Formats: sequence, structure tokens, C-alpha cells
Amino acid sequence: MRHLLDTTDLSLEEIDDMIKLAMDIISDGKKYAHVCDGKKLATLFFEPSTRTRLSFEAAMMELGGNVLGFSEAASSSAAKGESVEDTVRMVSCYADIIAMRHPLEGAPKVSSFKSGVPIINAGDGGHAHPTQTLTDLLTIYREKGRFDNLTVGLCGDLKFGRTVHSLIKAMSRYENVSFVLIAPKELQVPDYIITDVLEPSGAKYVQVEDMESEMPNLDILYMTRIQRERFFSEEEYLKHKDAFILDMPKLENAKQSLTIMHPLPRVNEISTDVDDDPRAKYFIQALNGKYIRMALIISLLKWGGALE
Repeated sequence: MRHLLDTTDLSLEEIDDMIKLAMDIISDGKKYAHVCDGKKLATLFFEPSTRTRLSFEAAMMELGGNVLGFSEAASSSAAKGESVEDTVRMVSCYADIIAMRHPLEGAPKVSSFKSGVPIINAGDGGHAHPTQTLTDLLTIYREKGRFDNLTVGLCGDLKFGRTVHSLIKAMSRYENVSFVLIAPKELQVPDYIITDVLEPSGAKYVQVEDMESEMPNLDILYMTRIQRERFFSEEEYLKHKDAFILDMPKLENAKQSLTIMHPLPRVNEISTDVDDDPRAKYFIQALNGKYIRMALIISLLKWGGALE
């Protein structure tokens, strides 16, 4: 039995195979319509979510499976004081695979020790969001046709943004990938991303506070929102919430081949006039999330012997 707790749980070969499977699902979804007949996915979301939870549900339904679960901790026995380990141990009696989101870092990993079925980390605090990263990788592959020889700009909340941390971990494993880390000093990536990920990989990176000066160099611009829920005070949030806003004037010197991405939800960090630019791919990115989660569900169930 395999779990997906972090993107590093997957080898590059396994990621490539999952991307290929997702591409096949995109080209001919009908042949996968009954792959998960009789199987159940449990969505245990102790933290609010729209895209991730609904895309997991849509993915399982399109594979012919069923879905059960909850969308907030208050509607589960966690409100009565039940531990997350007990919740998972109980739910694994009812489901074949579990997707879990939790505000505490490491909760999915702890839960995996007690689960009788595969656990998918659907986001744990500010730590990791591996299925969003697989979504991002599928989007990059569909737009660029490769993962190497790219300059990736990441802009916004790089300190608390788990999607950013996961994407850096994934992309730093490929050859000749450079990172431009665009954020106020207070919101730059945590030190461990530099010391444990970027420096050991040998990936080139720069940390800057100005978006426009680096725009001509970027192949991908990954925007993120300033996350109110990650700040300890309203004052700190308000100080940074409008730090970087992407609008059409800022794209004047960008490559025509630039791919603009965002894990969503968007607040105001991308102006709505950018939505009509052909380089804006964030809504296609959201759609890609369904396809890659279909591929992930199939893969984990097959690896665990629950599917032939």
C-alpha cells in the first residue's frame, strides 16, 4: 500500500507515468468511466476547500466510484474531541482510499500509520500540497511539453504557501530549472526550502522584491494569494495583502510564450483583465486538477492491489 504525503514520495518515473495516464484520460475519458466501479473515496476535510475537494469528488465520480466524507471539522467527530488517527482508522473501514486536508502540518503522515487504505495529503497546514503540485506539473507539461530548461517565477506568499513549497520540491528535481522567488522579505520562502531543497539540488535561484524587472526572463509565472488564515494578526495580513498585483501593464515585457498559473482561490493578486490574455492558464489548471487526481486515484489503488 502506498500513500501520497509529499511529491517526493513519487519517483520521477512515477510522476511521468501519472502524467501520461492523465493525458490519456484527457484524450479518451470514456474508457476510464468504470475503472473504479464499487470503490469509495472518503474526503476528510478538516479545513475549508472548494477546488481540491470538488475535484477529488468529480474525479472519483468520473471513474465510476462513490464519495463519502465531510467538508469541515465541525461536522465530524473531531468536534467531540476524536483524534485524527481514530477518525482515519474508522473511515478506512468504510472507504478504499482517503483524501485528507488538515490545518496541522504532518497530520496526514501521522494518520497514514493507522490507516488501512491509501492516504492522499490534500494539504496540511503550510507544509505541502502534493496533489496541487501534480496539477501544476500536468499544466506545465500540457503548455510547455517538458519540465527541464525552464525559468519559474513564484510570486506572493512564499513563506506560508504550501503549493509553492511543493512545486519547488518537484521542479528542482529536473535539469536546468531556475527559480525567481518574488516576495516581500517577510514572506520569502522558509529557510529549509533553501537549505534542504534548492541548494542540494543545485538549482539556480534569486530572491527579489520586484516583479517587473524579472518578467522578461520567465517561462512560467506562478502567482499566489496572501493567505489571511496563515497570519497571526490582522495587522500583519493587511500590511502584505496587496504586495503584488499582476495586471496587463506588468505583462508588457513578458514573453508571449509565458504561462501564468495560480492555484486559486484568487483575491485581487491577478487583475480580472488578465483573464482574457491567452497566457492565463489558471482556470485550465483547475480543470487539470480533476484529470491528475483521476490518474492518482487509479495509480494508488493499483499499487495497493485494489484494482487490477
